[in-house]
Amino acid sequence: MIGRVASARVWRKSSHSGGDNTDCVEVAVEGAHILVRDSKRRTGPVLVFRRTAWCGLLAGLEDPAVDGF
Repeated sequence: MIGRVASARVWRKSSHSGGDNTDCVEVAVEGAHILVRDSKRRTGPVLVFRRTAWCGLLAGLEDPAVDGF
């Protein structure tokens, strides 16, 4: 587990999620790490990304040419 206690994390969902807890992921920021979880399984596993990797992922989603494909 990274940093603080899990219950103290501030998790955020996309404004496009419609406010429900289905078919959505939530993200939290802890220092240089981005944490991602399934909104339906809040006590389930959490993926941890370095901030630079997360930014690269988002850039690739916005513009697939970023990866050179």
